[in-house]
Amino acid sequence: MNRTKPTPPPESICVIRLSAIGDCCHALAVIRSIQSAWPQTQITWIIGKAEYELMKDIGDVEFIIFDKSAGWRSYFEVRDKLQGRYFPVILHLHASLRANLLTRFIRADRVIGYDRARARDYQWLFTNEQIPATPRQHVLNAMLSFTEHLQIPQQNLRWNLPIPQPDRQFAQSLCSGSGPTCIISPCSSQRFRNFRNWDIDRYIELGNYLIEKYAAQIILTGGSAELDKEYGISIEAGVKKPVTNLIGATNLKQLLALIDCADVVICPDSGPAHMATTVGTPVVGLYATSNRHRTGPYFSQQLVADCYPEAIEKEFGKPVEQLRWGQRVRNPNAMNLILVEDVIEKVDLALNAAQIDC
Repeated sequence: MNRTKPTPPPESICVIRLSAIGDCCHALAVIRSIQSAWPQTQITWIIGKAEYELMKDIGDVEFIIFDKSAGWRSYFEVRDKLQGRYFPVILHLHASLRANLLTRFIRADRVIGYDRARARDYQWLFTNEQIPATPRQHVLNAMLSFTEHLQIPQQNLRWNLPIPQPDRQFAQSLCSGSGPTCIISPCSSQRFRNFRNWDIDRYIELGNYLIEKYAAQIILTGGSAELDKEYGISIEAGVKKPVTNLIGATNLKQLLALIDCADVVICPDSGPAHMATTVGTPVVGLYATSNRHRTGPYFSQQLVADCYPEAIEKEFGKPVEQLRWGQRVRNPNAMNLILVEDVIEKVDLALNAAQIDC
């Protein structure tokens, strides 16, 4: 059953999007679209513990934290926090087994999920409405389909993600050089067979180019995993002039403030690419194992160094069009298809455009 328009706008909506950072940035755009159309509708967002740290300063959204590390206890904590409450609408933006099970602990009338093709982990068994099937969409467009299903017209995207003043001051104190500030976030999250990281030596060569041509101020950012730290130490040692190595040394709000101050962000398919979208900072994306048209930086598609079609052809012997949308390349050598020259071309485009805008 697929109903379309709640009349009048519902008193409240529950949004389920637990992780990851990039997807939660997309979910925020959905929430802002709802708020623009229905300002009186109360939004409750069930979100992961880590992702909440980025979103927590939003004052007009109620957050319920789902801590996956707590196991089954986390489900009962959500149930207890919502005791006695009933939602006219749940937007189930997270098709995963964990998120699917969570719907059983929330009382609601309409539980809207993805169409059957995109409803992973049997999500269709946990919803009573589905958005229309739309093939080959960017993840953000797929989430915005939920607002279309509610008959909310498409609007200019906005995020309005608050950055506390101390975090802005922290970033501004580091982005004070005469040349452009270039953030390099070299690593993606560490997941099984998730081969998205570019070679360290190529980052070093790129860093030296940025310094020699633009007198750029380079800031390295990333998580606290050992691999991230190894990348940071090696890049810092290999680049000819000092860089600011903040890998493992910032929280998400500080990272967002740094991205907001930067002239460009250079990174693989990872959260910082989408954080940059929320504040309008150009992203030079490094994509070979995932499809930029599905998960790339939304407003910086023209700046992506894209070897995904070539990687797909090498791995499967078929063009992208003949494979499942979003098919991942699980080859650890695929990122080597991206040459330093490819990235330099995109960085030049981004920085020259920034100079023109100034």
